[in-house]
Amino acid sequence: MQERAAREAEIRDRYVNLKSSLTERARRLFVANEAIAFGYGGIVAAARATGMAPSVIGKGIAEVRAIEDGTAPNLAVTRSRRPGGGRKKTTEKDPTLLPDLRALIESTTRGDPESPLLWTARSQRNIVAALRKQGHQTSKNMVARLLKQLGYSLQANRKRLEGAQHPDRNAQFEHINEMIRRQLEAKEPVISVDTKKKELVGPYKNGGRELRAKGDPEDVNVHDFIDPEQRKAAPYGVYDLAENEAWVSVGLSHDTGEFAVQTIRTWWKEMGAARYPDASSLMITADGGGSNGYRLRLWKLELQGLVDELGFSITVCHLPPGTSKWNKIEHRLFSFITKNWRGKPLVTHQVIVSLIAATTTKTGLTVRARIDDRAYAKGRRVSDKQLALVNLEPDAFHGEWNYTVHPTPTS
Repeated sequence: MQERAAREAEIRDRYVNLKSSLTERARRLFVANEAIAFGYGGIVAAARATGMAPSVIGKGIAEVRAIEDGTAPNLAVTRSRRPGGGRKKTTEKDPTLLPDLRALIESTTRGDPESPLLWTARSQRNIVAALRKQGHQTSKNMVARLLKQLGYSLQANRKRLEGAQHPDRNAQFEHINEMIRRQLEAKEPVISVDTKKKELVGPYKNGGRELRAKGDPEDVNVHDFIDPEQRKAAPYGVYDLAENEAWVSVGLSHDTGEFAVQTIRTWWKEMGAARYPDASSLMITADGGGSNGYRLRLWKLELQGLVDELGFSITVCHLPPGTSKWNKIEHRLFSFITKNWRGKPLVTHQVIVSLIAATTTKTGLTVRARIDDRAYAKGRRVSDKQLALVNLEPDAFHGEWNYTVHPTPTS
């Protein structure tokens, strides 16, 4: 008995030393050879020493003898089992599983009213439940593998649908780029303007996470009900394309054309005049809508007042409809402001101003900001007579999008 135990221990030691470097087939053949060399009771001894099932060792012995006889199948180097060996795939035992899974997913994509998943989230848990109702034996892991096999993966929504595209959309972009190039070559200022999303002011949840002591998150309101005593903040920005500088006025009133032009006026007084003392023109790129929209009469009337103050012309180029995301100010200023105040409740207007002014980038962006507490009337109308006073010269190419406001002629 002691001799058998010692031999089993030797088999165990050899197997442990080689196991990690052997393939499944090589392990099977190795243990089979050990069982043959052991002699009588070798299968039982090898099974105790290695933990391999006696049936597997028996198959290994048969394979070893077939190799010795030259009758063994010629397996590829990468295979450990003969073709057809091993447990059958679930999709082979249940041929309708894959087609039913595909039908479930595709019907929810197309909006098939007969789909059991139409009004549920297409999660693996719901898919498993739907398949089980159809009589399939499956699990979340199996569904995950099958979905991957079908080419499905977790996907978020992507903002790409812009509605009907104007036929001259690309031509307008080329026109804007050419106008900017000429203006910058002449060392004249070019700015991009827009209003950032209005923000709730108070202890409200702000997206993102910020470093704090573990287990000590900042408490905010459960509901985002607007505080009537705290007005929303409307940040309107002016971004200098050449100097990578920006000005942001945080408005407490309505976002109107008057507010937009007043912010440009403030930028010029605080930053632009010192940066461009010899300026003889100004170019503005803006969205097609909002407080600086190309259809807004008040925007053009207020621009005339600014032009008369500055004493030189202002050229405006609007981005084509549905392309506001391409406005330079969006991804060169506003996106970094959002990153800078992530996870921080915007509890007061002054906090908003401080966070905006603290925004920087690796490319050297500098931002200045201030609260604009003026009251801007909403719904202010501009008559035809007032609009006629605007000394506006439309461009030959889409004059509704591209125009220049000249100083009012003196009598």
